[in-house]
Amino acid sequence: MISAPAQDRRIYKSKGALKEALIQLLHRKEFRNISVTDIVQEADLNRGTFYKHYQYKEELLEDISRDVIEDLIRSYREPYEGSETFEVGKMGPGGIKIFDHVLKHAYFYTLCTSSSALIVFREQMIHVLKMLSLQDLGDAPRQPGLLDREMLAGYHAYAILGMIMEWVNEGFRRSPAYMAEQLAQILQLDTSDVVIRPHIAELLT
Repeated sequence: MISAPAQDRRIYKSKGALKEALIQLLHRKEFRNISVTDIVQEADLNRGTFYKHYQYKEELLEDISRDVIEDLIRSYREPYEGSETFEVGKMGPGGIKIFDHVLKHAYFYTLCTSSSALIVFREQMIHVLKMLSLQDLGDAPRQPGLLDREMLAGYHAYAILGMIMEWVNEGFRRSPAYMAEQLAQILQLDTSDVVIRPHIAELLT
């Protein structure tokens, strides 16, 4: 009888192989042209293993996207996790981890610029970045009555996504440290008086 930890490791390994297989296949063909057989052959597993974890290939793609989104949230919040307040304009590039996250998932983010199957992921990413801003950013004290927080959240979300996509499109030519430096300078220019008041909540429900 397999012990629970050993079984968990086996499940984790199998699902990881299936996820990696689908990502590799998406670099070679459109999602609609990929079959479960293609996936299991790429992963060197059998169809039974696939169906232990997923009913359809769409569920596998959703699981991959969920993993990336969860890691995106962790990387976004890492500079101020556990803090009562955090001044965005004073954040140095060393505190910005989002580009390390993107490079960690480089194969997936590269697909975001080319695969129609990941349009939904891009929409999810915008939604999550907006929610992070709305939940975690306090009002700018100099203009509390004039600042539309939803507009500010949308601005942050699309600005960050734009930087990520630009970086992906140029083939990650610049380092994560360089990208973090650029974002830190932009934040100092545009959010010098914005204060984060963390409100950690579940964003994926």
